[in-house]
Amino acid sequence: MSTFRRRLFHELEPSHREGGLSRLNRFIVLVILVSVVFVVVESEPAIHASHPTLFHAVEVLFGVLFLLEYVARVWVAAEDPRYSDGLRGRLRYAMTPSALLDLLAVTPLFLHVFGAEAYVIRIMRVVRVLRLAKLGRFTIATRALSQAVHARRYELMISFGVALFILVLTSTLMYIVEGHSQPEIFGSIPRSMWWAIATLTTVGYGDAVPLTVAGRILGGITAVTGVGLIAMPAGILAAAMSDAIHTRRAAEHKEALEQAHRQSAKAAPHVPEPAEGERDG
Repeated sequence: MSTFRRRLFHELEPSHREGGLSRLNRFIVLVILVSVVFVVVESEPAIHASHPTLFHAVEVLFGVLFLLEYVARVWVAAEDPRYSDGLRGRLRYAMTPSALLDLLAVTPLFLHVFGAEAYVIRIMRVVRVLRLAKLGRFTIATRALSQAVHARRYELMISFGVALFILVLTSTLMYIVEGHSQPEIFGSIPRSMWWAIATLTTVGYGDAVPLTVAGRILGGITAVTGVGLIAMPAGILAAAMSDAIHTRRAAEHKEALEQAHRQSAKAAPHVPEPAEGERDG
C-alpha cells in the first residue's frame, strides 16, 4: 500500500516531478476544461431546458471525480515530509491554499444537490489548471513574464502615472467644454471620466459623445493619444519579455555546452603516463 501511495503521490503532485505533468494530471486538466465548457453551455436557458437531466448527471459526475481526486491528494500528502506526521500532517495539508482550491472544486457537487446556483465556483475550477501546471514550459513562461514585469516596473509605473494624468486632464477639459451642453454626461469631472476611459482605451462605447465642435476636436485628440497610451506599456513589456527570453536561452545554451564538455571529458580515453625509464629512453 505504501508503494502504491508513493507512486500516486508522484502522479498527483507536479512539484515532485521533473518531466512535467503526469498522465493522471493531464486527465484531470482535461476534466476541468470539459466541466467549464459544460457550465458555459448550461448557462443558455434553451439548451439547459431541453436537457436538464443530462446536465445534472454530468455535474454530479464531475463532482464525484473531483471529490475522489481531493481525497486521494489528502491521502498521499503523508508522502511529503512536511505532512508526514499522520492525521495532523494531513490536516495541515488540507489548510494549504492549494488544498483549499481543490476543495473549492468539490463544493458545487453539494450546492448542486441542494439546488443552489454555483456558476461562479464551477467556473473557478479552471484556476486549478494553473496549480497543476507548475512545471515545464508553463513555469518557464510565467517566470519570464514575472521577470519582465519586475525588470521594467519603474517604466510601467511611469506609464501608468502618465495615463492617470492624461485621464484627469481630458476629463477636466471635457467637463469645461461639454459640461454646459450635456450636464447629465459631462456635468462633473467624475462623470467625464467614464467617457475619457472609454476613449483612451480605444473602446468607444458611444453612450457618451461630445456634441460641440470643441468637444469633438478634444475627443479626436484624446482618441489618438489613447492609441499611444496603450502602445507604451505594451512595448515596454514586449521588450522586457524579449530580454528575458534571450537571457533564458543564453543560460540554457551555456548549460548545454558545459554538460557536453563534461560528458566529452568523461568519455575521453585515459592515457597512462609513461614510466620514468621510458621517459628517459
